Amino acid sequence: MSKILTLIIALFLVSCSDNPDKMLTHLNGYWEISKAEMNDGFEKDYNFNASIDYIMVNDSLKGFRKKLSPNFDGSFTTSQDAEAIEVKIENDSLNLYYSTPYAKWKETVLEANETHLKIVNFKKDVYLYKRYVPLDL
Repeated sequence: MSKILTLIIALFLVSCSDNPDKMLTHLNGYWEISKAEMNDGFEKDYNFNASIDYIMVNDSLKGFRKKLSPNFDGSFTTSQDAEAIEVKIENDSLNLYYSTPYAKWKETVLEANETHLKIVNFKKDVYLYKRYVPLDL
């Protein structure tokens, strides 16, 4: 129970300390998941990822997120599927509203800078990403 309370307090402090406009400037790009912290206390570290997320949001605060699979030659393999994103700054929070033909959901950006991205979903699961860096073989 104390772990959940600590997480909630940490989320509150982080969300209050970051400027949503500043976080928005760092959202675009290639992101690789590094850790998931589930609401039930379970944590999962991702040491290897077969896919990465590409996020693109334009000046009108609309864009998409797409899953990509990196290839050894530096290119990417992807499907034509993408999740539409609408970004809104609400109550000093940076919220991402996703939609696909199958579902709609919201995530809140807790932190976004040049190297890290932290997002919480409606289940209160927190996902930590790092900026994707291609393998140099």
